[in-house]
Amino acid sequence: MKSTLVLTVLASSLLLYASNASADKAILAGGCFWCMESDFEKLDGVTDVVSGFTGGNSKNPTYNGNHQGHYEAVEITYDPSKVSYAELLDYYWVNIDPFDAQGQFCDKGSSYLSAIFVANETERAIAQQSKSKVEKQFPNNKVVTPILNASIFYPIKGDESYHQDYYKNNPLRYNAYRWNCGRDKRLAEIWGDKATH
Repeated sequence: MKSTLVLTVLASSLLLYASNASADKAILAGGCFWCMESDFEKLDGVTDVVSGFTGGNSKNPTYNGNHQGHYEAVEITYDPSKVSYAELLDYYWVNIDPFDAQGQFCDKGSSYLSAIFVANETERAIAQQSKSKVEKQFPNNKVVTPILNASIFYPIKGDESYHQDYYKNNPLRYNAYRWNCGRDKRLAEIWGDKATH
């Protein structure tokens, strides 16, 4: 009986490890995290997208409180057997304005800036190659999106949890915000048919 219990626990642990081993995470900032969450949840191979903050020094930032120095960002969980990190970044670029040094679309300020947060040197090399492709595509424009070291990601939680899945739970308000912000119009101006909307 004891050995059966040990084998069951061991098998469960291996299954849990195997399921986690097939998932990877990426942290990206592209302005409003409602929009980033909406856009990336449509990408095949992405299994979860969480809105939050990263990049700043203050602990436990909140939307209505202190998030100074932090970027609005999303933590994307994806299956690398279905979508690679490079493909994730290709998708990222066509969902942001890489030339806006003031924020993204109608949202201005440091928390709305775009950024790629890399966890290691492999991701940094892929991100740099991806950014170089965009720079070559637009030789007359300055790509201002930085590649930064990943830091603690703070998911939106508690009383501010309504920000998670906002586009699903408040579709009319979300769509009105997105349209009024001019996000899709600007994306079409930059990326043409490559824009995902």
